[in-house]
Amino acid sequence: MRVAVAFDHRGVKLRDCVLEEVSALGHESLDLGTDTDDPVDYPDKARQVGEAIRGGDAERGILVCGSGVGAAVAACKLPGIRAAICHDTYSAHQGVEHDDMNVLCIGSGVVGADLAAELIRVFLAAEFDGGERYRRRLEKIETMEKETSRV
Repeated sequence: MRVAVAFDHRGVKLRDCVLEEVSALGHESLDLGTDTDDPVDYPDKARQVGEAIRGGDAERGILVCGSGVGAAVAACKLPGIRAAICHDTYSAHQGVEHDDMNVLCIGSGVVGADLAAELIRVFLAAEFDGGERYRRRLEKIETMEKETSRV
């Protein structure tokens, strides 16, 4: 799987961990930066990850900022992007299985490298369940996106 990864200036402290874990799992990283602690706006990184997924350059994404909140809020503004903050392994796999989550958001000020690696493992291993109730709910989300984009 190709995974778009991006970090803002606070998230960069988990950069090596994230890139190493994606590679160790046999996936390819689409590295969208940053690689320094020079200020970077998380909405720009969220847009890059979202556009990579929407454009077919990646199947999933991982965004890391200080709390994970800003990255998730920004990424969810893009149609078809289902991003969530996951600081526990249950949410990281259940979000994919039930909600077809395609972007994992992590807060570098909340989790350390070991937990980040575990979150990435379960996120990338999870598959969408595809059950009728989950598809129905996703269809409702897609309808909301379409209806509100005309406003």
